[in-house]
Amino acid sequence: MNRQLRSLCLVAVTVAAACAAVAQTTFPTKPITMVVPFPPGGVADTVGRPVAEAMGKHLNQTVVVVNRGGAGGGIGMAQVAKAAPDGYTLLMALSSVVVLPEADKILKRAPMYELDQLVPIARITADPTVLVVRADSPWKTYAEFIAYVKANPSRVTFGSSGNYGTMHVPMEQLKAATSSFMLHVPYTGAGPALLGLLSGQIEAVASGPASVAGQIKAGKLRALAHWGEGRLALLPDVPSFKELGVPISYSQWSGIFVPAGTPPDVVAKLREAARAATRDERTIQIMTTAGTSFQHQDAPEFDRFVKEDANTMLKVVQQIGRVN
Repeated sequence: MNRQLRSLCLVAVTVAAACAAVAQTTFPTKPITMVVPFPPGGVADTVGRPVAEAMGKHLNQTVVVVNRGGAGGGIGMAQVAKAAPDGYTLLMALSSVVVLPEADKILKRAPMYELDQLVPIARITADPTVLVVRADSPWKTYAEFIAYVKANPSRVTFGSSGNYGTMHVPMEQLKAATSSFMLHVPYTGAGPALLGLLSGQIEAVASGPASVAGQIKAGKLRALAHWGEGRLALLPDVPSFKELGVPISYSQWSGIFVPAGTPPDVVAKLREAARAATRDERTIQIMTTAGTSFQHQDAPEFDRFVKEDANTMLKVVQQIGRVN
């Protein structure tokens, strides 16, 4: 009897292992959700939609983009951090993903999520933020803009995707570096903030090139400076702040994450799909038209990049301190 039981147990273990192997090799068996933690119209959405389509093509399964805005991206990021770790919920995050947990602590509230609840899959883009105003504004150059700001404290307003987000932090850097003061108007995302700028509700924004390139080309917005190094191929006539003598820099990167605990084989398939998306000719063309390009990093390199950026941004957020 014992021998029969042992045989049955061995068969059961073998069958279970075989079923698990089949389950692993067949991922994905249903549509995947990519959460974009901002409203439509911003960098994460502009990047996320073509990348989701290309990843879906590689995986032979639909990747559905769901916009989940609010709290500067924190609501959507927290949703993914707490989702089932099965590979069916992805996050298309911006660099604010490393900032918000620390910002919550500064505001003396429980963090919506912790960074270690998310596993990096791939960095997709990395662009310096650009300072833009309306084309019909009186400021033709950064020098004219900052001179007016200093002469008129609290008169100039700037919009963002939310407190401590990727549009807010660089403007706080600028204010600190120039000892100037501008009023911050937080919106629910980059898209609404840009609409606020175009409609005259606010005077300036700091945004990734992908969000503003079309409006600059259309003659509706004017770029005054950027937070990168040297000149940008997209905006060759726009100086960097360092070139203008303002020692600040900021990169708005985008990247894909999954919940911690996602099986390694599923992570590997998603890494392959992300890599394939950044090499897809149609997707490259869409991104080029949008005013950005792929700056792909696979998971190991991206993981190191995220940790280094988190350390850097920790100091920046602590310098900014509590904001209203």
